[in-house]
Amino acid sequence: MKIVKTIAEMRFIRASLPEPLGFVPTLGYLHEGHLSLVRQARTDNASVVVSIFVNPTQFTPSDDLDRYPRDLEGDISLLCKEGVDAVFAPSVDEMYPPRFDSRVEVDKLTRRLEGASRPGHFAGVTMVVAKLFNIVQPARAYFGQKDAQQAIVIKKMVADLNMNLEVITLPTVRQQDGLAMSSRNSYLSADERQAALVLYRALMLEQGLWSQGDKDAEKLRNEMVKLIGKEPLATIDYISITDNETLEELKEVRPPALVSLAVKIG
Repeated sequence: MKIVKTIAEMRFIRASLPEPLGFVPTLGYLHEGHLSLVRQARTDNASVVVSIFVNPTQFTPSDDLDRYPRDLEGDISLLCKEGVDAVFAPSVDEMYPPRFDSRVEVDKLTRRLEGASRPGHFAGVTMVVAKLFNIVQPARAYFGQKDAQQAIVIKKMVADLNMNLEVITLPTVRQQDGLAMSSRNSYLSADERQAALVLYRALMLEQGLWSQGDKDAEKLRNEMVKLIGKEPLATIDYISITDNETLEELKEVRPPALVSLAVKIG
């Protein structure tokens, strides 16, 4: 497995990798969720590249850029075991050299949900992902459903800009008690880790009510709010039930629908 630090070297190595190539872009501090994407990429493709880059442009001023967990050595060890061909781990200066002054942005889809709560976040995501796609030139790119809006936004960018690749979204990987795996789970104390289970319980409550015939989106949201409100360490940012493509809020829940929520714990 090659560890690549520069764009020029990545392009040089890319030219010798067999087709098709699968690509998994990450912020690093890898867990089983990331590795599930890598394994699918390994199954689907002749070669696999993973990027590790904590992209500063997608962090808002109130975000956690400085303390975001990092473990490049550990990540490389995990990826070596998965048979990855190359790890692209550039510096910030390599990706954003002096006088860098371009933007790649999806408009309507990024005004809602996470985009409304974190202005500028998705402009940073689409910018860096577009750059990575240009550098790595994959046939397929893999993203997790945990960041559902991100995956939808990236698919829209790829379609609108006629990028020659397929975006594949894979299911959220959860721990046995239902908590979605996330690099930021390392921030949680033992009490906060237990409190965070209310997120999964709220999603399962909504799914259960819907399967029993409740289709009114406002009622379903209210039931989730009530459940999460019983957890003193939880503060709701938003709970949303939208169309899975347009991200427009639904009045009546019908497939394909996306139930998503952002809740602060502690």
